[in-house]
Amino acid sequence: MPLVSMFVTGCLQDSIVMQADEGVSGQPEIALMQSRDDLMAGISSAVCYSGFRSGQHPDRGQGAVNPSREEILEDLKILSEQCNLKLIRMYDCGENSEMALRMIRENNLDIKVMLGIWLRAEISNHEGCAWLTEPISLEKLQNNKKLNLVEIEKGIALAKEFPEIVVAVNVGNEALVDWNDHKVHTDTVILYVRKVKRSISQQVTVAENYKWWADHGAALAGEVDFISIHIYPLWEGKDIGEGLSYSIKNVMEVKKALPEARIVISEAGWASVASEFGDRASEEKQRQYYTEIMAWAKKMNITAFFFEAFDEDWKGDPDNMMGAEKHWGLFRIDRKRKQVMQSVCTE
Repeated sequence: MPLVSMFVTGCLQDSIVMQADEGVSGQPEIALMQSRDDLMAGISSAVCYSGFRSGQHPDRGQGAVNPSREEILEDLKILSEQCNLKLIRMYDCGENSEMALRMIRENNLDIKVMLGIWLRAEISNHEGCAWLTEPISLEKLQNNKKLNLVEIEKGIALAKEFPEIVVAVNVGNEALVDWNDHKVHTDTVILYVRKVKRSISQQVTVAENYKWWADHGAALAGEVDFISIHIYPLWEGKDIGEGLSYSIKNVMEVKKALPEARIVISEAGWASVASEFGDRASEEKQRQYYTEIMAWAKKMNITAFFFEAFDEDWKGDPDNMMGAEKHWGLFRIDRKRKQVMQSVCTE
């Protein structure tokens, strides 16, 4: 790293530590300080990973087109060997995720995994979700229920097969918020969590938007080993000057509502390009947010998964290649580093 870059980064991190000590909006931030034992696998800086390249996508109803073994291995080596990212989050138990686990084992890679169990819609949220234009049929919902049970069994099996790699299992991703298309009843998710917890030795969690946890999460928080929260200042109209302070405010809101809960930030990110955000999205601002949130999380002993490792162009509106959903990666889809990784990774 160039000397000037080292100086600027060091000063920025010192400033973040001071901000963490002093608190935000007059509230003593010491309440958010966790023990080092609360870190997942002893790691604070982590990353979300699925690895779908151009022309590839997960199975969300019409079958998956998955990365090859070689492509997955390339990704995992970039993250763990070049960028020292040793903890990744994956979102489902499909072929892509299983292959990543096998590549980690077969190549003796120093990577731990929070494995995801993807839950499909069991409720038709066509009145709450902006992109559901018509109700989901009862037949489809009933079939989704069967598929969810199959996915749960697969997650349990993978956690048992890879106990040295899988350190936690996440049941459902944003399946409880009132704006998504794959909604599931909270009581059902609790039953799923109990089933998984009875079946594996690893810790079990559920990933949801921070606001859902703060407003509705008390019953579920009592069932999981830790709560996994998502924070996105960009989606809430913030620019980079408020990125860290607003993120801390989000975490504090959850902590105030659920004071006994151990917290993991399972998604926090900043898009590098986004037609929705204009100049609030940029590589420079992504780099600043990553540096700030990761330094703060380390100070607080909070594991934070940055969203996400690589750009994925299957996401979002296929007619809008500048849409935010496609540009959260620390790397472009061709695996070239964005600014944020240029000073972090080695050759």
